[in-house]
Amino acid sequence: MCFVTCPGRSVHGTILLFMKVFKFGGASVKDATAVKNVHQILSNNVGKLVVVISAMGNSTNLLEVLVKHYFDKSEKKWEVFGQFKAYHLDITKDLFGENGMPQGVYELFTDLEHKLRSRPSYDYNFEYDQIICYGELVSTRIVSDFLNAAGQSNKWMDIRNSLKTDDTYRDAKVDWEWTDELIQKDFDFSDTDLYITQGFIGSTTTNLTTTLGREGSDFTAAIIGSILGAENVSIWKDVPGILSADPKKMKDTIKIDELSYKEAVEMTHSGAKVIHPKTMQPLHNKGIPLLVKSFVSPQDPGTVIHKIDHKIELPPIFILKENQVLITLSAKDFSIISVNDIDRVVNFLLSKLIKVTLMQQSAIDLNIVADASNEDLEEVFGELSEYYQIRYNTGLTLVTIRHYTEEVLDWMVKEKDIYLEQHSRLTARMLVKE
Repeated sequence: MCFVTCPGRSVHGTILLFMKVFKFGGASVKDATAVKNVHQILSNNVGKLVVVISAMGNSTNLLEVLVKHYFDKSEKKWEVFGQFKAYHLDITKDLFGENGMPQGVYELFTDLEHKLRSRPSYDYNFEYDQIICYGELVSTRIVSDFLNAAGQSNKWMDIRNSLKTDDTYRDAKVDWEWTDELIQKDFDFSDTDLYITQGFIGSTTTNLTTTLGREGSDFTAAIIGSILGAENVSIWKDVPGILSADPKKMKDTIKIDELSYKEAVEMTHSGAKVIHPKTMQPLHNKGIPLLVKSFVSPQDPGTVIHKIDHKIELPPIFILKENQVLITLSAKDFSIISVNDIDRVVNFLLSKLIKVTLMQQSAIDLNIVADASNEDLEEVFGELSEYYQIRYNTGLTLVTIRHYTEEVLDWMVKEKDIYLEQHSRLTARMLVKE
């Protein structure tokens, strides 16, 4: 029976409606008003739907602080836990009344408190995943219970039971065979037309929580959509669609009506935050369109990312990644940088989960641009000091311009110091400091 993977076909004389996947990020559920807006958007949807929801507001950032205090065995963890709990309690009071905290939310707070009373292991990445998941779990419990209370029947699902990964904590790799089987079994629409579940998290086959990488909820939606054969996947943002630049950083942006899968991958790989970089592959492989829509103006068409056979004219697209660090490695014996050097450094970066945004090799230097972390870079890179002299430049911005023109390049770098520059046929990348 083609209940999910063959949407729109007739079963026993009944026409099944198309199935869709919606993903709502933290900004779309940041307070009670935002949750009610999500309810309104879902009320206007017809058909079968899986809704993937992120942690509310900036609570993931707060939980990252909590993880650090927990791992350091600092009593400050209780103050941060209190802030996390109070933030969500304020939302539940607005949604359910003074004494209306859902039982499921109460149980999650109790579970997290129990975790914080236990002794941490020696694996920071493991402990990170065991705690950070509570942002998504609490968020989805609140939304699911509110929708049920408002008359919108739904089923809350713990995605960790269905989305299986390896044990690379904080950057887990999906076990597609297990995940395919479990998602089709668990999300079969036999007893509901609406599922509420979490983004970003999964679990190993031994049921230890993992995460898919920061901002990975988009990827979760794409995984579910590709496995269930969705009509489309929609990501709901606070912008009208994909724009030619981040409107918070540049003026006079242009909304882009449609993009090819390839163009979207290029943009996300360069650092565009509107979509998680891993999102496109599973959708491309199944030919499923991705819609980027506004939860502020849900009736607007937004941007569609799909297969495009014809050439489309795009404006210059600007992607700015701030807070970058340039790390320059030079061989101590003045030898030329070789393939062996690159292999050693790349494996080191992978082991440290350092996200590289640009790499450039010269005869005696290997330049690496990465997201600046809160960690002491000299301590992190100390293991390589046996082989290399190491220099740093911090406070940099990586500027990527797709479909650039010479005029745009001249304007962009005016009165800026350029540390690195790369050009290809369609893309210019520059590491600059104001």
